[in-house]
Amino acid sequence: MAIKQKITINSIKNFRVEDGRMNDTEVSGFHARISKNGLIKYYLYYRLKGIQCNYLLGSAKSLTPVQARDLAKEAAGLVASGKDVQLLKKESKRHTMRENLKLRTFLEKDYLPYLNGLNPKTAYKAYRNIISSFAFLLDKNIADINAWEIQKWVAERRKLGRATSTINYSLGRLKAALNRAVEWDVIDSHNLDKIKVTREDNTRTRYLSNQEEAALFQAIKDRDQRIRDNRISGNKHRSARRQYPSFDGLRFVDYIEPLILTAMHTGVRKGELLSLTWNDVWFEQRYLTVRAENAKSKKRRTIPLNDTILDVLTTWRSQNPEAEHVFISQNIPLTDVKKPWLRLMKESGIENFRFHDLRHHFASKLVMAGVDLNTVRELLGHSDLKMTLRYAHLAPEHKAAAVSMIG
Repeated sequence: MAIKQKITINSIKNFRVEDGRMNDTEVSGFHARISKNGLIKYYLYYRLKGIQCNYLLGSAKSLTPVQARDLAKEAAGLVASGKDVQLLKKESKRHTMRENLKLRTFLEKDYLPYLNGLNPKTAYKAYRNIISSFAFLLDKNIADINAWEIQKWVAERRKLGRATSTINYSLGRLKAALNRAVEWDVIDSHNLDKIKVTREDNTRTRYLSNQEEAALFQAIKDRDQRIRDNRISGNKHRSARRQYPSFDGLRFVDYIEPLILTAMHTGVRKGELLSLTWNDVWFEQRYLTVRAENAKSKKRRTIPLNDTILDVLTTWRSQNPEAEHVFISQNIPLTDVKKPWLRLMKESGIENFRFHDLRHHFASKLVMAGVDLNTVRELLGHSDLKMTLRYAHLAPEHKAAAVSMIG
């Protein structure tokens, strides 16, 4: 049901639920609707390019009939000029939302779910990196983030001694998030590509000397003995029912020695090692497989197992017959080894040596043993020979030994 009369203060006061709709006699398409609850709203009905639309002008609680009619006339004029006022309103609303959208909200509501859909294993790490590295931006409107303030952040990180790779990783995560924001029409663009990060010499090929290697394994031996002694001492003070399993007859007290040895003898990256399952280890064929989904290069590769590492993995497997992942702690797959690694470095007296440098150690030892660079490249999983030259060049003392042969 609908009534037709000029929309005024009096006609609105007398507007009843059973009337349903009131069509204005002065402006074509201008009308009011009343809900079952008595709520009155003003609309403009129009047709444009074959599309019919009821354009909401506002509520009678916030607009007088005169104000609503003026809005209707303005909207009708835009429609007459070929403009879709409903579409304009949506774009304006979207622009307003974009102007007020905080980075924190975008990351939590949109970007993290997107990352989880791509790779749940790495999603939270990337999200947390942005949150921790750019905490000063979290309550800033995403559209207002600019290259200048990020460039200042880069300079501050430099002063704190942060590595270029660390700065670039965090910057890359933020750029990736803003790229998605552009793609999803949350922002029009960003200018983070203008940020300059001075590159440092990344031709680091740190490896262990014979003395350092001996010191590392002595530190591991001492650590393991402390763990064994503490277990024996602790069990003496526990009841028989509460005692922890003895390490008697076990070669390894935990994952540390098998993990380090595997890294040194295969050159596999830490992330690739922690993703290994026993299905990736082929004992009879004497090799392990780094699956494409776990490899940095996203390409599958196989690494032969020498006698040392074959023995290590065979023994470690016998100690963990029910485990799915190779490297576990208390039956849970490892996610990081930073703390125990740093303690070992301190106890062994080895300086400036990261867990990743075990990969350099592996490559350098191969090259110094006369293995050709292309074979080293394949074992490391490098896409081209330049990377192999960068990470596995010969040590100065080895070059000197080579030159001395023709003296």
